[in-house]
Order: sequence, then C-alpha cells, then structure tokens
Amino acid sequence: MAKPDPALLDPARYPFTCSIETRYRDLDSNLHINNGVMASLLEEGRVRFHRASQFGGVSGEMTAMVVSAAIEYLGESHHPDPLDMHVGAARIGTTSYDLYQLVMQGSDVITFARVTLVCMKGGKPFAIPADDREKAQAWLMAPGTMSS
Repeated sequence: MAKPDPALLDPARYPFTCSIETRYRDLDSNLHINNGVMASLLEEGRVRFHRASQFGGVSGEMTAMVVSAAIEYLGESHHPDPLDMHVGAARIGTTSYDLYQLVMQGSDVITFARVTLVCMKGGKPFAIPADDREKAQAWLMAPGTMSS
C-alpha cells in the first residue's frame, strides 16, 4: 500500500479517540514499540470503538470478523508515552464495512490502518441490520479533501 493520503492523517476527521498506554514489554530491541504489538494495539482500538459506537455486528448471534487489514508504519513510537488511537468508519456496505485507524503519539503520526470487517451470523456473511446501519452514520469519518 502506498503512503496514505495526507487527508487521512488529520485526527479531527475521526469520530472516536481513545488513549492506550504503552508498556515496557511492548518494545523491540531498538526500544521502539514492536510492529506486532502495534497490530494488537490497533485491535484494542477497534474493540473500544465498537463498544463506544455499539456498531459492528456484535449483538446477539451476530459478530464481526476481520477479512482484510493493511497497516502503514509511518513513524516510531516509544515507551512510556500513551498512543492516541483515532478510529472512524470509512465505508458501510451490505455485509461489510471499513474502518480507518490513525495512531499518534503526541503530535507525531505513528501508524495508519485500513481494516475491512464482515458481519457474520451462523458462520456466514449477514446483512448489516438497518438499525445498525443507522447507528453507524454518527461514526463515519468527517469529510476531508483528498489529495490527487
């Protein structure tokens, strides 16, 4: 994946933000947050987004499953400063939806991720219910100007 459009690196576009503490054990041999750990922290950010938004196919028998994830490591992150995780829905389809995630540490952009999730019920893709689709509107990313 090419470097993300600068418009996607604006934290003001994301409707949800949470802070995730870094731990000393998250560091690699260069004393940066390990890339594998960052993938796990992105997962934690998505879980917090789903709890706050009550969207994401996690009600009753329905669940959401990650089917695609692309992570761009754009900067170095360090312990002990927390990471600010910005999350927003970028697209809502019939059975799937895309989340974009921006990770910052202070004013530094650290990571950008695009994740596609599919709503599942009984082990098969399931259409996102109308009430979930309606709830999701409040969690869409704010419009931005994309560069060419």
